Amino acid sequence: MADKIAGRSRPLEGMTPSMMHARNVTGQAARGAAIAAALLSALPIGVQAQALRGRLDSRPAPQAQPAAPAQATPAAPRPMSESVAAVVNDEIISTYDLAQRMRLLIATSGVQPTQETLPQFQREALISLVDERIQFQELRRVEREQKFSIVATDEEVTEELAAMAQQNNMRPEAFLNQLRAQGINPDTLRQQVRAQMSWERWIRGRYGSRLRVGGDQVDATLARLQAASSRPQYQVSEVLIDAARVGGMEAATQGAAQLISQMQQGAPFPSVARQFSAAPTAAAGGDAGWISEGEMPPEVDAALAQMRPGQLSAPIPVRDGVYIIYLRDKRSGGGASLVNLKQAAVAIPQGASAADVEAARAKLESVRSSTQQGCQDLESAAGKVQGVVAGDLGEAEIDDLAPEFRAAAQSLEIGQLSAPIRTGVGLHVLAVCGKRAAGAAQLDRAAIENRLIGQQLNMVARRYMRDLRNSATIETRG
Repeated sequence: MADKIAGRSRPLEGMTPSMMHARNVTGQAARGAAIAAALLSALPIGVQAQALRGRLDSRPAPQAQPAAPAQATPAAPRPMSESVAAVVNDEIISTYDLAQRMRLLIATSGVQPTQETLPQFQREALISLVDERIQFQELRRVEREQKFSIVATDEEVTEELAAMAQQNNMRPEAFLNQLRAQGINPDTLRQQVRAQMSWERWIRGRYGSRLRVGGDQVDATLARLQAASSRPQYQVSEVLIDAARVGGMEAATQGAAQLISQMQQGAPFPSVARQFSAAPTAAAGGDAGWISEGEMPPEVDAALAQMRPGQLSAPIPVRDGVYIIYLRDKRSGGGASLVNLKQAAVAIPQGASAADVEAARAKLESVRSSTQQGCQDLESAAGKVQGVVAGDLGEAEIDDLAPEFRAAAQSLEIGQLSAPIRTGVGLHVLAVCGKRAAGAAQLDRAAIENRLIGQQLNMVARRYMRDLRNSATIETRG
């Protein structure tokens, strides 16, 4: 019988510090090894995550190649004796629960199950199950006290699974049969989805309305991003192994190294990120988009400066864990400026008479005078004057423009129209629709605000879970 720990004890090797209340029972290790060996022999090698891609796996990074789900006949999981793997505040996690979660984790991560990777799968599966038990216990406590429902209903979970099946171009029953064919009870996925839906709902409901991002914060972020536009920018995907969750920096570094090895052998980065990453981008397959220097920890910035597009980093230790970075693309900053232009024009050959030129000029001046909103109504105003055509010239570097257009593009402000400009093919009126530094993304205040709120929510949720783990009594066996 395992000891029940009421206070802190020595951390278990490979387990999270939040499980400091837990203590391995001597003599149980053989049972864990037998479970792992039985699981390994029952699992198909090389299961790909795309077979289960759904709403929880909806934004693959460029390097992941989609694969059609294999057609398989449902098969019953291999029989296995059931015992206790862990106890969370007197609630049992069975070895069957653990084995099922390991099967699901392997199927959705694309990582090959081997004798070397099984301990990592077992640790991650157990941590996930413990966290879910703690979350459900907290949600049930809140429901009792607040007298309202938080936990997702069976109908809501079924709708989510149907959406996952649809994104796989499968009918729901075929999708569930795909799980059964890999020895996974569909209830295992239902439980994981229910936990994710319910916990996200509670975090957003409890804290979402309380978090505020002021205009000064948005302005500061906007100014920082604009200032960084002259520096190199990187399109990255990330995996963050949370050291506090997996048992310290050594365990995080070892786990990151194993994941890198598996990704080098073909495991899709997005699938690995969804299952192992503690970063807010995990739900998006680790996609962090375009970033500039200063947006990531200094250790990551230093690594990115040395990387080439298409390269996977070595483990990058930071204060709270270990990063794995995949550099998808890189673009230079610098002083180059981009301008977005529209034009209204009248075709006039090079040798046209002065009278023809003046007639064309008069038409374009008429268009200018009737254009009230610059780019927004230039084309409609031009359409009312016979012989004038208008169109979008798109975005280009100012230095690449024809000499006749360059001076106007440099001097005009956004929304302004030029005087008629003579070229070898006609007369033109330019409208400046936008300007930005080369390499700078189009910045949207609402997007920046949502991003800042998401970062705050993630930080609050991680702190909330840390406190719940620290106050829980957790026993692990084997």
